[in-house]
Amino acid sequence: MPSLRLPPAAPSLADAVAQAVRDGIAAGELVPEQTYSVYQLADLLGISRSPVREGMLRLAEAGLIEIRRNRGFRVLPPRAHDVEEIIEIRLALEPPAARKAALHGTDEQHAAIRAALDTMAIAAARGDDTSFWPADRTLHDLLLRASGNARAAAVVAQLRSTTALLGPPTTASGRTLTEIHAEHEPVVAAVLVRDGAAAEAAMRAHVAATGDLLVANLRP
Repeated sequence: MPSLRLPPAAPSLADAVAQAVRDGIAAGELVPEQTYSVYQLADLLGISRSPVREGMLRLAEAGLIEIRRNRGFRVLPPRAHDVEEIIEIRLALEPPAARKAALHGTDEQHAAIRAALDTMAIAAARGDDTSFWPADRTLHDLLLRASGNARAAAVVAQLRSTTALLGPPTTASGRTLTEIHAEHEPVVAAVLVRDGAAAEAAMRAHVAATGDLLVANLRP
């Protein structure tokens, strides 16, 4: 029987299930050759079947499992191509959004963006992953919303959640929180002086660099 454990801090029980299964795949507890049932997984985690089913749907959308009708699910090894597709979409959305945020964002929106970057800096100095990543997500979300496109913000938030399920963060490759914060600094600096072209270029460089490292983590 595989050994799985729910993470202590997750936004919802379904998120916790998805993370537990992802961790089980990474640890080799769940293997591609075997079919697992929702009932089995619910018993292993000590929870009801409803959040397990919801978590499985999220993993299926991410491409980490294949749901087999009336049988359960089968693990699919993470593919670098999945991350490449996600980064391609983010590159289509986030750099032009940074330009618009610089040119059209309000002073209040710019102040919130600056505050999110400051929170990242404090967390990076402390080596505090728990505070750093939410601030990182907030910064990207604020930039997208300051561009006037809330739908793009929702799409990117979902894509980032999917990426987190597909593999380890870029810090697994030796990239530090301080380095990640430093990549965001030129984006925010350009936004605050309303230099749209520089904001777009800096965001493109950041997202592309992140994508290269995420893909490298999944290459054999």
